[in-house]
Amino acid sequence: MTKFDPKSFLVFSDGACSGNPGPGGWGAVIVSPEGKVKELGAADSATTNNRMELAGSIAALRYLKDTPGEIHFFTDSTYVIRGITQWIWAWIKKGWKNGEGNDVLNRDLWLDLLHYVSERTSKEKKLGKVHWHYSRGHVGTPGNERCDEIAVAFSKNKYIDLYSGPILKYHIAVYDLPEDSSLPEMRPREEKKVAFSYLSYCNGEVRRHSDWPSCERLVKGRSGAKFKKAMSQAEEAQILQTWGLPATTPIKS
Repeated sequence: MTKFDPKSFLVFSDGACSGNPGPGGWGAVIVSPEGKVKELGAADSATTNNRMELAGSIAALRYLKDTPGEIHFFTDSTYVIRGITQWIWAWIKKGWKNGEGNDVLNRDLWLDLLHYVSERTSKEKKLGKVHWHYSRGHVGTPGNERCDEIAVAFSKNKYIDLYSGPILKYHIAVYDLPEDSSLPEMRPREEKKVAFSYLSYCNGEVRRHSDWPSCERLVKGRSGAKFKKAMSQAEEAQILQTWGLPATTPIKS
């Protein structure tokens, strides 16, 4: 089991997304050294799984802003851990370009996360370091499973009661921590399949977008808007039919 100093904060977070991109949610569980538990969660109508993983981490650290104490942070997102402990320094040095020379995705959230992590060890505050731990998902770790439950509920727009109170009344065995484990080996980089298009359906109009950000800008925050990634022109027709539209519906570019 992971060695844990009871004088530290214990934090779990997780993100979920249906469709990727699609409706998403995140959840976090924060346990204070004094034995208080705070659950957090929220939804996003148009997002990605990686953004939700980042959002959960940011929200937990924002909640502990200006609160002294070391933080032991457990997440099943290798993207978050590698990003904040390894990749981000190269991204900054290269002007927020990745190894292929493309713009780093989710730069806005990475900057937020870096701010809250760096602030804790700044000379002015010296609040306490964030210690990142990899917690493999869906293996029965109570804290991770609870965050997943919260994230999925928000992604599906379902009500879930978020607990806030003493740990003695908390129904999750949150101190049942996973074994210390290193991050899994990175898989060999595979050539990413480029989407044919991203379709949006809003206010009775179907539009074709060349990338997800442009599609997201149109549908985000609009009630009833639909969106989907298509890998071919034939798949576009299939998507239109799942939306209850004729396959020959005109698509504006």
